[in-house]
Amino acid sequence: MTTAKKTKPPTDAKPRGRPRTGSRVAAVMALYQSDYMGESAETVIDQFIRHRIGVFPGSSGFDDGRIPEADVPLFTSLVRKAAQNGETIDGIVTAHLDKDWPLAKLDPVLRALLRAAATEFWGGKEPPARVVINEYLDIAHGFFGGEEPRFANGVLDAMARTLRAEEFAGQPTRR
Repeated sequence: MTTAKKTKPPTDAKPRGRPRTGSRVAAVMALYQSDYMGESAETVIDQFIRHRIGVFPGSSGFDDGRIPEADVPLFTSLVRKAAQNGETIDGIVTAHLDKDWPLAKLDPVLRALLRAAATEFWGGKEPPARVVINEYLDIAHGFFGGEEPRFANGVLDAMARTLRAEEFAGQPTRR
């Protein structure tokens, strides 16, 4: 009988995190907090950097409301841009909602998620629109168990096709 030799991973091997995803999760949470508590974006950014982003003694990660890995510059940029351009961002989201579902009627977390995504779509050409859609859909599935992710998918796709039309040129519109 021969036995296979077990190979140990190198001691520096560790699972790779997703700091950009962590930034987006933190941005959604911060935009929600800012909206719900009426706190300024700068106050919330400071609170998140000091108390929520990173690994702290006794922290178990996401379970206790902390985001263990996040790209702080991306997080800060998303929250600031969404706050500084609030009317524009809300206009973008509202333009992609059914007239019977105004922005104020949306679940506050879903509203924060759509605001963060609209900020990324509006803010430039990178990352690609499909990456933004997939990231925020993953986040939606993390926050919601009902129809909200499906609703978010429709709004995200419509916003992407409007704000990044060149990325979808020649492709049929999804229904």
